[in-house]
Amino acid sequence: MNIDGLDYNTQRETLVLPEYGREVQRMVDYALSLTDRAERQRCAETIVTTMERMFPQSKANADSKQKFWDHLAIMSDFKLDIDWPYDISQAKTINSKPESMGYPMQRIPIRHYGRLIFESFEKLKTMEPGEEREALARLTANQMKRDLMQWSHSYSDDKVADDLARYTDGKIQLNLDTFKFEKIVIPTPEKKRKRK
Repeated sequence: MNIDGLDYNTQRETLVLPEYGREVQRMVDYALSLTDRAERQRCAETIVTTMERMFPQSKANADSKQKFWDHLAIMSDFKLDIDWPYDISQAKTINSKPESMGYPMQRIPIRHYGRLIFESFEKLKTMEPGEEREALARLTANQMKRDLMQWSHSYSDDKVADDLARYTDGKIQLNLDTFKFEKIVIPTPEKKRKRK
């Protein structure tokens, strides 16, 4: 559907710095079209003043003026021929995007436990028996039970003890007669409503 006089933002030219809006971009485009250097300079100063008025909270920053002039340079694609009151050579780094971070592509045997629990299993396999290993085993077992509950699996104590023994190659054996899990409170629908 094409209606004369009606255009959508998706059909318009993409804004370089959308926070300033289309009108400021039009002002910059107008400044680029001016042939008289003095008039171009006045126009650029007016644009920066307009930008400052749009973001009055920026006046608290000492380098806010520099930032606005840098943004003007970026919006004009560094083609605005004026006497810049600040050095705009660093402005090109403002729009540069960081390199994308690699996503760890490790296979997790059982996803509801997650990578950190499996790291705990590996640590428990190599630890010497003692207080530190017992503390890590207790933390791991309690987290396993919370994970099972969160993923709506059966979260019995036996399942946690069996999984802990299996994934630590039998190094950690929970004695369910003496081992006490932390109490997990399952919110009922009434409790959920009261919290809101």
